[in-house]
Amino acid sequence: MLLYAIVVVILLVAILFLSYILGQHHHDRATDKPYEGGIEQTGSARLRFSAQFYLVAMLFVIFDVEAVFIILWALGFYELGWYGYAGVAIFIGQLVVVLIYEWGIGALDIGIDAKKILKKYKELTSHSVN
Repeated sequence: MLLYAIVVVILLVAILFLSYILGQHHHDRATDKPYEGGIEQTGSARLRFSAQFYLVAMLFVIFDVEAVFIILWALGFYELGWYGYAGVAIFIGQLVVVLIYEWGIGALDIGIDAKKILKKYKELTSHSVN
């Protein structure tokens, strides 16, 4: 294990050294600018995203992976027969149930809730009239 670690460190140093020696060393006017595009940054690149954004992203990844399973089933459709068809029908049914559940709890709502805004507006205008 120690020999392996030594070989890795030697290769790492060799690669970094060769990259430094063989790499380009130019200092054009825009070299120090981001992406050499010549545009100065005007603020922080760190933006805060809503937690719902990440939830929708995770749901997308999950359902995207499920699509891979369905495509693989379609490729083996003739070999699987009716048992495979019943299995994928149950699988798709479970996906539909999960999607309806996620929709019902509001996990897919990442936009502005117009109903809440309208309700609050009506409350505020009714108090100002009285």
